[in-house]
Amino acid sequence: MVPRARGASESAIKPRRYGHGRFGTRRPSQQQMSDSFIGVDVGGTKVAVAVLGDGELSHRGIQPTDATDGDALIDEICTLVESVRGDDARAVGVGVPSVIDFDSGRIRASVNVPLADVPLRDILSERLGLPVFVDNDANAAALAEACENGEVVVANLVMLTVGTGVGGGIVVNGRLYRGASGAAAELGHTIVATGLDDGAPEPDRFPQPGSLESLAAGRALDRLAEAAAASRPDSTLGRLHAAGDEITGHQAVEAAKAGDEVAVDLLRVLGERLGIGIANMINTLDPDVVAIGGGVSIAGELLLEPAVRVARAYVLPGVGTETEIRLSKHGPTGGVLGAAILAKEELTRRDEREER
Repeated sequence: MVPRARGASESAIKPRRYGHGRFGTRRPSQQQMSDSFIGVDVGGTKVAVAVLGDGELSHRGIQPTDATDGDALIDEICTLVESVRGDDARAVGVGVPSVIDFDSGRIRASVNVPLADVPLRDILSERLGLPVFVDNDANAAALAEACENGEVVVANLVMLTVGTGVGGGIVVNGRLYRGASGAAAELGHTIVATGLDDGAPEPDRFPQPGSLESLAAGRALDRLAEAAAASRPDSTLGRLHAAGDEITGHQAVEAAKAGDEVAVDLLRVLGERLGIGIANMINTLDPDVVAIGGGVSIAGELLLEPAVRVARAYVLPGVGTETEIRLSKHGPTGGVLGAAILAKEELTRRDEREER
């Protein structure tokens, strides 16, 4: 186990409750206790689906992402939804690692999946015959992280999903913050390291060099692991490489959990990079919680400890004194849970508008 930094363990693991329950209050709508809501979490490497009913997730499914083209991916989403759909399904929520026009459900831009400029909400609604709500996947995960038993209990929260890329979601005063155009919050594309001696470098394709996503995502860990396997043949990753195995970040996490020092150091590097991004977010927003989710979060304390240590060191004194930095309560399932909660909340709002 990696030792915790002084002062970090309390902020990382101490259970706390935020707000007073008022943020999640909804007046009764047409929904019934037996209603279920389907959540879909679309990632760069996998698509997950699950059903939320009576506060519990069930009927889960997962498949590798079919990134052949947009049509193939939409077919995959529809097939997965139909595989878990019951007669009581009321709506579908979809989290996508893309820039979303939330009001229309159109994908504005997409780096990791082939859905750019696709009117995803309209297409899925027509094909599934159910109300569909589409949002950024990290927004969905942030919504789940702020909730407890279906009620928003964290007023101000920043969510980082560390998977194929780095996604971001922000909750302010108990509501998702989507910004002026509905496209917030692309925290993975904040720049955390670049040379500015001669002014700004020429912009590159996204993710930009020096961005949090380019330096701290799962793909960055893949690259770190490949380099370590080639340079350290005595390490677990080096032996796997010599045996002809493909080297990935997942193998680095497993080797680190088994105590391999080279792999532990790779997660230190990734965690410290993440910590710089977290410090920027605390300095900007002073939230109640910064939560780390996504597939790479299975590394647990091996990722969290260096992230917390560096974040605390780079936060301006007096800022973030009430901020808890912790792993997601839901782990890799946060995205699909949040997508289902999104479907429930947005259908409730639609029902309320129609009742007025």
